[in-house]
This record gives sequence, structure tokens and C-alpha cells, in this order.
Amino acid sequence: MARIIDLTMTLEPSMRGVDFEPARRLEVNGWNALTLHLYSHCGTHMDAPRHFLADGETIDNQALDACIGPARLIDLTPVADRELITPERIAPWAEGIQAGDRLLFRTDWSQRHGTDDYRNALPRISLELAEWLVDRGVALIGVEPPSVADVNNPEELTAVHRTLLGAGIVIVEGLCNLDQLSVDDIQLIVLPLKVQAGDGAPVRAVAIQ
Repeated sequence: MARIIDLTMTLEPSMRGVDFEPARRLEVNGWNALTLHLYSHCGTHMDAPRHFLADGETIDNQALDACIGPARLIDLTPVADRELITPERIAPWAEGIQAGDRLLFRTDWSQRHGTDDYRNALPRISLELAEWLVDRGVALIGVEPPSVADVNNPEELTAVHRTLLGAGIVIVEGLCNLDQLSVDDIQLIVLPLKVQAGDGAPVRAVAIQ
């Protein structure tokens, strides 16, 4: 039987870029409702090309065929703080990576969520690896840290995102529970909120194995 694993962080007010306020209360209005204030790249989210490219496509026009289908787990554990992930690091999987593939990079970094290290010591995709993924024609990559590149290094952050997004590679950041996958090949569903002219949006990501 199929097993569904939720790869999505729970949005909560303690998270960066997330706030809730009551709009209606059951005891007063007869029902509960919240007003949600969400940064477009909070929690588990997808980047649109518009995030780093002035003329890039927006999240409401994201092609959904790239967001649903087979995906492969690349287990990089253990990783070092601030590790730069190069093509050599993924050499054991390189021969099997083909055009159109969806790749999920397991680092167990989501376990550091709530600590300073989660943003400030994250392992990241090197520019060399980003170019390698573009050359292979990969369709989607998913990572556990909040970014594919160093959020404290604007030059690196911009170069890696522009390389991937400029080639049409879908970027999903802030995944969790990749350690719960017991097989390397799964079915992935990762659908962004349809935000008009959005540069990104939270997603609900699930794996089916």
C-alpha cells in the first residue's frame, strides 16, 4: 500500500515571516477565522523566477507538470555546517540523473529549524552544482534549508538562484521529514499557493512511496 509522508513545515506565528491574528471568534461571532500574514518565502515554499529575475515568470503561472511526478532522494547526510555541495558530492547518483528529473536533497537540516544555524550555517548548492543541474536539464530541486544558497552572501545567493531559475528549474526550499522516506524513488506533489504576480509562495509538499 502507498504511504504518504508530509514534507511540509507547519506554519506557526513563531516562524520567520509568519503572523496570525483572530478575525472571528467562535464564542463571539459563531465561528473561528484567522487573518494570515505570510512572507512569500516562509516555511516550506517555492521560488518563482520573478524572485530574482526582473522579467521572470510569476508563481501563479508556474507550470504544474513540474510539481507533480516521480522524484529521487539524494541522501547527503551527514553534512557539515556551511558545506558547499559540489557535483563531486553527488557523484554516486550522477549517472542516473536525467533531463526532467526531480531531486530532493536530504541533509536533515530541517531538524535545526528554530536555531540560528538554520539560516546562518546552512549547507548550500554551489554555483558549479547549479550549472551542472542546468546542463542535465533537471526539472525541480528541493532542499531542507530555507535557501539553496547562503542567505548572508548576496553574491552567492543571487548567482545560484539566477542560474537555476533562469533555466526553468523549480526551487523548493524548507522541506522537512526527508528522513522518513524509506525508499529513494517516490512520487512528489508540491503545489504553491496561486498568488497573483507572486515571486514565490508557501507550498504543501507530500511524498507518496
